Amino acid sequence: MVIPAGEGWYATPMTDKKSGKNKARSPARKSADDGIPEAHRQAPTVTEQEARRAIEVLLRWAGEDPQREGLRDTPSRVVRAYRDWFSGYLSDPADYLRRTFEEVEGYDEMIVLRDIEFESHCEHHMAPIIGRAHVGYLPTTKVVGISKLARVVEGYARRFQVQEKLTAQIARCINDVLKPRGVGVVINAIHQCMTTRGVHKRGVSMITSKMLGDFREDARTRNEFLRFIDISSNNP
Repeated sequence: MVIPAGEGWYATPMTDKKSGKNKARSPARKSADDGIPEAHRQAPTVTEQEARRAIEVLLRWAGEDPQREGLRDTPSRVVRAYRDWFSGYLSDPADYLRRTFEEVEGYDEMIVLRDIEFESHCEHHMAPIIGRAHVGYLPTTKVVGISKLARVVEGYARRFQVQEKLTAQIARCINDVLKPRGVGVVINAIHQCMTTRGVHKRGVSMITSKMLGDFREDARTRNEFLRFIDISSNNP
């Protein structure tokens, strides 16, 4: 399993059942965000065994004995957890939006999906970011299944992130693929890099927004979206 430095492609070795050896897996396609340094587009493959050894080193550095009973299987558990937490590197969130529907009787009003819970990780301290995303768009002639909007949020959240970038990536992905008249994304999240370390300030959440098209240019559209999500009453 590889933990890339920043956003990019992700390669995970698969095990051949007959030989027991690792075989290469094709890297995932590039995401909708095109601002990725070329050097980060394809990270070198790291085997699961190498990843487990890295966790053992961290345990020893922290003052523990990786071989004691309670920690003996911890490296394997952590590697499996990382495979889940950072599965977003294996997919292109734009793919979730490819299938659309046009039989909507001319519906062209705002569509909003709010309170999409997500878990991400801060790219500065690798600490959890726990929050909710609110997504809205003004369709043109086609709409997308609402679960696909949630999958776009998950696809970007399951990577190392900063909240500002996460917000912008979700909005731009929806805008680039669906070509709507406007997109709005608001994220409200708690950062454990701030609540469990450093200044230790609990009860503090961060709100970010990205408005595109009519959501940015028309105050009435933007206010309608903000009224729909009623973020003042939501806690992450």
